[in-house]
Amino acid sequence: MTRPRRLPPSYQLDYHPVMNNEKIAKHLSQLADLLEFTGANSFRLRAYRNGARIIKELPDSIASMIEADQDLTNLDGIGKGVAEKCQELVNSGRLKQLDEILESVPKTVLDLLNVPKLGPKKCAALFNELGIQSLDQLKAACEAQQVRLLSGFGAKTEEAILQGIAIAVLANERILWADADKIAQDLGAHMSSCSAIRQTKFAGSYRRGKETVGDLDLLVDSDDSETVMDHFGKYEEITSVIVRGETKMSVRLEDEFQVDLRVVPEESFGAALQYFTGSKDHNVLVRGRAKQMGLKVNEWGVFEVNDSDERRIAGQSELEVYESLDLPYFPPEIREARRELDWAKNNELPELIELGDIRGDLHMHTTATDGKASIEEMADAAIAIGLSYIAITDHSQRVSMANGLTPERLLDQWKTIDRINANRPDGFAILKGIECDILESGGMDLPDEVLAQGDFIIASVHYGQNQSRQQITDRITGALENPHVSMIAHPTGRLLNKREAYEVDIEAVFQAAKANQKMVELNANPIRLDLNDIHLLAAKTHGIPVVINTDAHRTLGLSNMRFGIKQARRGCLSAADVANTLPLADFIKMLDR
Repeated sequence: MTRPRRLPPSYQLDYHPVMNNEKIAKHLSQLADLLEFTGANSFRLRAYRNGARIIKELPDSIASMIEADQDLTNLDGIGKGVAEKCQELVNSGRLKQLDEILESVPKTVLDLLNVPKLGPKKCAALFNELGIQSLDQLKAACEAQQVRLLSGFGAKTEEAILQGIAIAVLANERILWADADKIAQDLGAHMSSCSAIRQTKFAGSYRRGKETVGDLDLLVDSDDSETVMDHFGKYEEITSVIVRGETKMSVRLEDEFQVDLRVVPEESFGAALQYFTGSKDHNVLVRGRAKQMGLKVNEWGVFEVNDSDERRIAGQSELEVYESLDLPYFPPEIREARRELDWAKNNELPELIELGDIRGDLHMHTTATDGKASIEEMADAAIAIGLSYIAITDHSQRVSMANGLTPERLLDQWKTIDRINANRPDGFAILKGIECDILESGGMDLPDEVLAQGDFIIASVHYGQNQSRQQITDRITGALENPHVSMIAHPTGRLLNKREAYEVDIEAVFQAAKANQKMVELNANPIRLDLNDIHLLAAKTHGIPVVINTDAHRTLGLSNMRFGIKQARRGCLSAADVANTLPLADFIKMLDR
């Protein structure tokens, strides 16, 4: 059985959540989806969706603006209807209209909207014609080949829906690491004001940096568990308490996300942190090593085991735990029982990359296509965070929905970049680039004589992602053989919790990249994180330079680099494995090769 969808807390309890911009945008988007599901006026849908997009990107707090009696309709794209909905959400934490819809539509229908390529209209057809109102029912109908019989569906659509159900289930169970990080930062700030706490740490898959997180494990070092749990219970996002014991308390936050609090004594804090960070397989290796040494490791410490008693020899810190086993400290990101113990045995544990190692960002978009900032604004934002160079890489003409650049427009943009570089006194460099589509039939979207005039040419797949494994592989390897291409962007095309990777022979891609001395991207957008950690370790093994890029479409998007760094660390990458840790002159030499 699939897990019930996490619903906003305002539809679970008589609970008034703090309405930040992201939550307001989420409510408006959900209202638009359910209105479309019920066949409402398309103009209203567009207004709500456009309002949600604007509010999500707005740097100012909508709640603060309402509190200051500011007129929201003065914001571009925000009309009277959206402004009224924002007012209602901020004042009551609910939308009456959304409540009314959910009285007539089963809440489980919202699960269907998480299935890729299954929009509100198709969901409505499934609900109205087949009575489908849950993922389990949808799966059964697809397997019985009932869905293909509906008008506008067909066998291929039915198969795609069946494949997408797994993604929808996962989206109900796990959230993006970036979203878990927002919760952890906010909850951590709340807990920091409790005087009974000596130290706090988050553990589990969140600490290891897994790209999606199922729940949060919070460890607290304190001798006063009652005070700690009382303080924890006052966190404003808690919608329900699952259980509360003497030293453990589990709660649900909005969207049914679970947080488990454990209060441990100081002498066991390191052992508990090591144990609950995991991974399970890493801990099996650690316990096995302890057993060989006549020791025992658990969440309370490391113990010498004698016939009649046990003596604690370590546990206050993780470093102490590992040192007691003659092991080095393992960064949490690599505790996956892959190669870490072998590296430790051979004194080859990699020094993992840090955010401060990055010198440049080589994938970003401007207002010339689908970005929200100018070339100069992106450059100034990059300088502000300490970068030395960037590449402007707007879309090529094939991506018409993003106003992709024709050869003429691209060459004009590059002339503009030359002028900007010539007039900059600070030594910061803007490379002339393009994210050039690899056409469905193979080959590049722009002529070679145009690409030859650029500094950094990205090749990427946006269309034809349902092609066969061989077709997509041939397209990518063909692009890598093009002498003007520098790098393959987001090589597998996945979108976490939304779209599976397309079929591609990644080993063949790596071989082509190695043979042609090309780079591969780790796209730091938290919904992509493409390549994944296993692929990154393979690229490292092949000696293929990785470039960590933000794919930023606005200045704030440059901050996504830290998500890419977290993923790179899971892939065991050092600064030497990442091309854009190089100073500009050395990076240019790499390009020239």
